[in-house]
Amino acid sequence: MAEPLEPINWNTLTADEAEAEWLDLNAWVNWLRGTYGLAPNEIPPMWHRHDELVWELSALHLHWLNSYSPDASPSSPLAWHRDFAETRHRLRDWVAACGTRLDRDRPTRQTAWPGEPAALPTAEASVTDRDADFVQFVMEDVTARRQVEADLERRAS
Repeated sequence: MAEPLEPINWNTLTADEAEAEWLDLNAWVNWLRGTYGLAPNEIPPMWHRHDELVWELSALHLHWLNSYSPDASPSSPLAWHRDFAETRHRLRDWVAACGTRLDRDRPTRQTAWPGEPAALPTAEASVTDRDADFVQFVMEDVTARRQVEADLERRAS
């Protein structure tokens, strides 16, 4: 019997864990959008650059893995599809709020609270090679995590 899956906390993953999770999630998201014919207003090409979409898709992926595991209840896939329908509504809301599109992307806008500096306006960038951007994004994320790990090791010694 396989070990039970645990929720993924993207904030605490090591560099190696993050790299594996990014690649796994990316493959599954590509399968999901192709299998269900999802439009870019539900899963845009640059989903990986928007934390709100990463967390939502990661949770959906984990739910799918649990629902289709050999130990799952025979009705688990129906529960997954019910939750998937609800998730699609949230995904559309997230995509509309963050402003990413099929052919262009910008960072999710942040609203400054009273007493905080005003958020700087961000420009949109054209999406020309989504796969190359994903690879670069993952490399930058893994490199940043390795730097944090190295800093923690230096402080501990």
